[in-house]
Amino acid sequence: MPSSPCIKICVIDGATDLCLGCGRTLPEIATWGRKTEDERLAIMATLPERMERAGLPKPVPPAS
Repeated sequence: MPSSPCIKICVIDGATDLCLGCGRTLPEIATWGRKTEDERLAIMATLPERMERAGLPKPVPPAS
């Protein structure tokens, strides 16, 4: 299973163009399945700082 930051909260913030659930952009989401595991992990490493810089709240995964 490829790594993914998705927490099933797929809403794009209009001001930042980032997903409020994971912090990825639409182009990143659209091409995620074609990225290598190293590319995915590199993007995932940037997501917390990206969300913080954009002033977006830290995502909270839905309860299971």
